[in-house]
Amino acid sequence: MTYGLILALVFGYLLGSIPFGLLLTRAAGLGDVRKIGSGNIGATNVLRTGNKGLAAATLLLDALKGTAAVLIAGHFAPETAVWAGLGAFLGHLFPVWLGFKGGKGVATYLGVLIGLAWQVALIFAVIWLAMAFLFRYSSLAALTAAVVVPIALYFLSAPQIAVLFVVMSIIVFIKHRANISRLLAGAEGKIGAKG
Repeated sequence: MTYGLILALVFGYLLGSIPFGLLLTRAAGLGDVRKIGSGNIGATNVLRTGNKGLAAATLLLDALKGTAAVLIAGHFAPETAVWAGLGAFLGHLFPVWLGFKGGKGVATYLGVLIGLAWQVALIFAVIWLAMAFLFRYSSLAALTAAVVVPIALYFLSAPQIAVLFVVMSIIVFIKHRANISRLLAGAEGKIGAKG
């Protein structure tokens, strides 16, 4: 790896490691979001506070940090955009500020996808919304979309980006292993359920 790629990876990581869900809930006087629901810092768990606005803001900011990492790095050196996106994703999952215990990465995954292949990001969004509407499980919606994304990228002739998203999708599944167990047991919390 060249110096530029390493720099992009580190830049992306630092940007991705900003824990917006935790910062927003604390600023709103709702305490530590890690102490409710799944203990996650992401938008789905922020929604369990009952504050839809904060959940939406968390979703937006967690996605934007992925998009920003890709676009900023790509502006200076296009070949580094993929590495910055990977860094942002890993930063969200393993933020140094929180003892490397972060979110599950779905919003940041989507943000990176917006920056690298916005057309496929639309496919992700449609699948997520459809699955969430039909079954009301955020985890199931995210996992289904994460399966489709690398396939869509491959058929849209974006092999380098497809490889990145194969890796990221595998990590998303690993981070959701407890959700998968709860889904199989019929014990997974539905979207909008508190606490």
